[in-house]
Amino acid sequence: MSPTPGDSRAAANAASVLRAVLAHGPLARSDIPQLCGLSPAAVSRQTTALVRAGLLHEHPETEPHAAVTGPGPGRPRIPLDLHTGPLGGPLAAGLHIGVPASTFSLVDLRGRVLARRALPHAGRSPGSLPADIAAELGRFLEASNPAGRPLLGVGAALGGWVRPADGTVVRHDALGWRDLPLAAELSDRLGLPVSVDNHARAVAHAEILFGRPEARSSLLHLFIGNVVDAAFGIEGTVHQGPEAAAGDVAHLPVPGSQTPCACGRTGCLQATASDGVLGAEAVRRGIVPEPSVNLLVDAAATGDPRADRLLRERARTVGRAAALLLDVFNPAVMVVAELASILHDGYLDEIRDAAGDQDRYGRRIVAPQAGPAVLPVASATVLLAPLFRDPSRLT
Repeated sequence: MSPTPGDSRAAANAASVLRAVLAHGPLARSDIPQLCGLSPAAVSRQTTALVRAGLLHEHPETEPHAAVTGPGPGRPRIPLDLHTGPLGGPLAAGLHIGVPASTFSLVDLRGRVLARRALPHAGRSPGSLPADIAAELGRFLEASNPAGRPLLGVGAALGGWVRPADGTVVRHDALGWRDLPLAAELSDRLGLPVSVDNHARAVAHAEILFGRPEARSSLLHLFIGNVVDAAFGIEGTVHQGPEAAAGDVAHLPVPGSQTPCACGRTGCLQATASDGVLGAEAVRRGIVPEPSVNLLVDAAATGDPRADRLLRERARTVGRAAALLLDVFNPAVMVVAELASILHDGYLDEIRDAAGDQDRYGRRIVAPQAGPAVLPVASATVLLAPLFRDPSRLT
């Protein structure tokens, strides 16, 4: 009989095996016990169940990585890897709901994006947006998965205050959403399981699962977009706080900023550095015809010094805010998701310089591991992260 989700020992053992293969695969079964600290018999039980569930797959044509011991004489070692082949293996759908547009994606068990598409929100009311998203996402999934690979469900990520336990958007000011049961609404329309979380926590989960090893020790993530959010993870767990309200840094004071904020104060991070503020300033300076950070980044890439100057100004603002958070949390790594610094290292260097104390902090500030695909990967990880914590739900 398969264990029920939450059976701690079975869930922990299965998760340990699955994460070992994620980190080191392809692996021979004989290498896994030393990586997981489990007995060969326990590993055998778990790998059998994970193969049966379609999460692991034998690859007789592939040489196993010598993660623990090198190849030796005797019986050939058939390596195991995550089931990610083009003809099989489960997929996760990702949905990132931004302010100007939503992004759909199909992602495999290694966090690789196989397909993606954007849905602009122009002309759509906030009230009708969930239904419009569900309809377009359904069409995307049908067109993007012609081989009919198993679909685990949908992971959805967005800014604002999101309560993942029941998939409710408690508050999203930019979209005007309050207490919206987004997971239930999307699931009813799509006929698929849907998990929802804040996008800053989603990126943190993706970094822990697919990113740098040090992120599993402690991680701080700062998201700079139309919404400004943060997330903190320690020992592989991302903090949610009471009512999942952790990570609201919109009103974090930025040293040196005198920008007025709607809250009545000056120098708040959201009012100083968000995409909306940056885009409006770019229009005011005559750099771009409409308030688009993408257009501003493109202008800088083609050599417009005004665009470059404005992006560097924001990078320094972000760096000063990052320094405050680094002082408080002192993480092993800080991931900054900000468009210009993701696309061009020079802006990331500007953030590092503005954060100060290069010997202590500079090397810890990094861009997301997935690069420009950060949001497609992170949204799907809302679904994948719980699976890697407890794969027994499928076995």
